[in-house]
Amino acid sequence: MTHPTSFAGRPATPAPGVPTPELRIARVRSHARRLFWSALILIAVAGAAGFFWGNLPAPFENWMLLTAAAVVVFLLVLLPFVAWWSRVYTITTRRVIERSGIFATRRRDLSHVRGYTIQVRRGILQRMWGAGTLTLSNGADEPLRMKNIPGVVLVHEVLVDQVEVNQILAHRDAQASVSGPYPPGPPPPLPQLG
Repeated sequence: MTHPTSFAGRPATPAPGVPTPELRIARVRSHARRLFWSALILIAVAGAAGFFWGNLPAPFENWMLLTAAAVVVFLLVLLPFVAWWSRVYTITTRRVIERSGIFATRRRDLSHVRGYTIQVRRGILQRMWGAGTLTLSNGADEPLRMKNIPGVVLVHEVLVDQVEVNQILAHRDAQASVSGPYPPGPPPPLPQLG
């Protein structure tokens, strides 16, 4: 099902006072380039295990080779992958959600309506890969750091757009609730007693 669109493909603005559904815009993780060394170690361990299988010196056996390979893969490949996979940032039409942790998950929300400042930091390697670090600060809570995000320029534009749209809708809804149920103009006549 698609929503009716207005200018530039943006969904139509809801009527004042009507609750809007929360829609997911993006789900991002940090750039996967940090897994490069883990992938290289996995390839090296697989090659070394294949080369030394059946060619070990006398005191060593094949099960020892497999155990050593499993320990190296667990520590240097699997744990970094799980650490990378366990942190995710979700951008919705109402907020930014950070989830992290494997067994005990931690969740932080930052509402677009309250507004926040966005700081972009990009190093030389991050520029080469199109990544960067976004720091979102609303002045009251601890800043939310979205580290090493791919497509950081696009994510920055989306966040700025969502803050603007949410604040416009909140202002419009506040103005509609102040004016009351009657249209602007003179108050309705009072009933005559009689």
